[in-house]
Amino acid sequence: MEVKKDILWRVYLAFIGVVLLSIVVIGRAFYIQQVQGKYWRSMSDSLHQRIEEIDAERGTIFSENGEMLSTSIPQFDVYIDFAAEGLREKSGKVFRENIDSLSYCLSKLFDDKTETEYKLILNKGFKEKKRYFLFKKNVSYRDYQQLKKFPLVKLGRNKSGFIIEDKSIRLNPYKILAFRTIGLARDSFKVGLEMTYDSLLKGRIGKRLVRSIAGGVTVPVDDYQIEPESGKDIVTTLDVFMQEVTENALMKMMVKNEAENGCAIVMETKTGKIKAIANLGRKNDGTYFEDFNYAINSSEPGSTFKIVTLLSLLEDKKANLNSIVNLQGGVWNINGSTVYESEKHGRNEVTVKQAFELSSNVGMAKLAWNAYASAPSKFINHLQALNIDKPTGIDIMGERRPIIHKPGSKYWSSTTLPWMSFGYNIAITPLRTLAIYNAIANNGIMVKPYLLNAVQDEGKIIKEFKPTITVQKICSNETLAQLKECLEGVCTEGTAKALFKNSPYKVAGKTGTALVANGNKGYADKIYQSSFAGYFPADNPQYTIVVIIKNKPNALIYYGASVAGPVFKEIADRLYTTNVKNVVSETASTNYIDSIRYSFVGDKNDIQKITNSLQIKYNDKSSLDDDWVNATLINKNIDASKKNIETKRMPSLRGFGLKDALSVCENMGLKVTIKGKGKVANQSISEGQFFAKGQIINIELN
Repeated sequence: MEVKKDILWRVYLAFIGVVLLSIVVIGRAFYIQQVQGKYWRSMSDSLHQRIEEIDAERGTIFSENGEMLSTSIPQFDVYIDFAAEGLREKSGKVFRENIDSLSYCLSKLFDDKTETEYKLILNKGFKEKKRYFLFKKNVSYRDYQQLKKFPLVKLGRNKSGFIIEDKSIRLNPYKILAFRTIGLARDSFKVGLEMTYDSLLKGRIGKRLVRSIAGGVTVPVDDYQIEPESGKDIVTTLDVFMQEVTENALMKMMVKNEAENGCAIVMETKTGKIKAIANLGRKNDGTYFEDFNYAINSSEPGSTFKIVTLLSLLEDKKANLNSIVNLQGGVWNINGSTVYESEKHGRNEVTVKQAFELSSNVGMAKLAWNAYASAPSKFINHLQALNIDKPTGIDIMGERRPIIHKPGSKYWSSTTLPWMSFGYNIAITPLRTLAIYNAIANNGIMVKPYLLNAVQDEGKIIKEFKPTITVQKICSNETLAQLKECLEGVCTEGTAKALFKNSPYKVAGKTGTALVANGNKGYADKIYQSSFAGYFPADNPQYTIVVIIKNKPNALIYYGASVAGPVFKEIADRLYTTNVKNVVSETASTNYIDSIRYSFVGDKNDIQKITNSLQIKYNDKSSLDDDWVNATLINKNIDASKKNIETKRMPSLRGFGLKDALSVCENMGLKVTIKGKGKVANQSISEGQFFAKGQIINIELN
């Protein structure tokens, strides 16, 4: 009996303990749920929700004439939340009613799957209750606009489960055009204007609350979002037509001479605006691309630097243009080293002006040595007065600093001064060379080269940039006049004489040919850098241009007048006919007749209809199967002859009306941009040049 009581006592005690423990657990659960519930629910949310940044729409980069050089276009990623309450209510009635028509519409829009395949994908997702299922990536804005109107999708996010996330991609409409200057807009790597003005272009980042769900994906939480603020737009100084002309001219020579790299820059003389800047480098497959901004990279300038030596000599009265210098047949020994001419001439006693026109290394070296050997700092002072020891300060990141050795430094030797006088033992950027020549063209006023005209916000200008004078006067008027005379002499009597023979406008400039090192291999590979710097028209300068091309090892053609000079001339010729001719006084004669008003090109049938209706005599010298004719109005009679239109090379469009020019170009697969009204006066792809389908051609009407 005692044993039984002892056992029962223990059982009752254990039972009471279990009951008490249960009461405590239930009470605690009630307390956590009801009293602390809000706290723990917020804690849960904090573990499964987070703030996510939303990129702002990046600003657009425009050319000076308003054409987009780099812009952001919207793209959309489409997700589906198959567990959305609205989609699953009434056992998914709305889903079943719309799946057939939705599958049909999706198949027609994207044309990548059949209606049946889309239906299987949607049914599977619905059956498995997939959350935030990635349905389609990179949907264009046009397709997105149609998608919003589709069955089920048009019911909205809660009813359909469709979640649309927008994003932006960066687009360069002109592709290679000024690509390195305009720049790239990658997350980890930016260059050019995209990097320099990133803080303006990128805008203000937005924020939104997202919730983590199964599979590690996140879903935006409604009604909790700070909208991003779009970036500002920037308007550059670049001109699309000039840029195309510059790049085409540079590309033509690079391909012809199989050059390694090169650049060409066009500056508006009076303002310092960079109108075009082309940089091309050779890839392993032999093609060319804007791989590096050579315009802001320092190198030995060669003979284009002789203008600085001449300026120093004239300004210090160490010589005048009629002073005699003995070129010694083109070889001069100095302090154990020998100065050679880059081009053999066999001349001995010549004037300083002739030595410059001949681009004589010996002449410049002897003159500099005789004038400054005892006080080389005086020569260096002239370089500093021209800001040659500083970067130009152009508004683009990455400009390299110049390299100028000074007396007393460990790099200064007994041969530094004479070699520096003709562009060796010194390194400056093409932009600095451009600034020097532009200052001479601009009556001695040196202006800073710049690329940005204005900053805009929704079309309104919020900041405008003006020309900046960096040196008020580079030399006296007397010296300036002599420098101009010498630069013009190079193009009429010197190394560029043949290049500009019979030119309708005057050019002032200087050729340059520099032997450059092949990395650590030294100079044995005979790599020459060809250059030409100058301005035009010489009597009323409008543009200053510098062209620098690094040739391949042992190139057969490498002189500045033969490689860089033709690029300068092609650019100058095109700009003269389109931008300069009307502002130059010597061509403003009242006797001048614009021949394009009386000669035109067009569809043969159209021209015949017009002449018949106007009762103008029409003399047709073309054959019956000719589609296009050249028509010339002479004494109220029109003579028509066959107009040849090639399909593999670019034909001349000069004289075409816009409708006919568009017809020709689009039939050849070209994309056309148009400027002006009337008949075609200029085209960015030159006559006879090869082209690729999809390439952009800029047509200017007169």
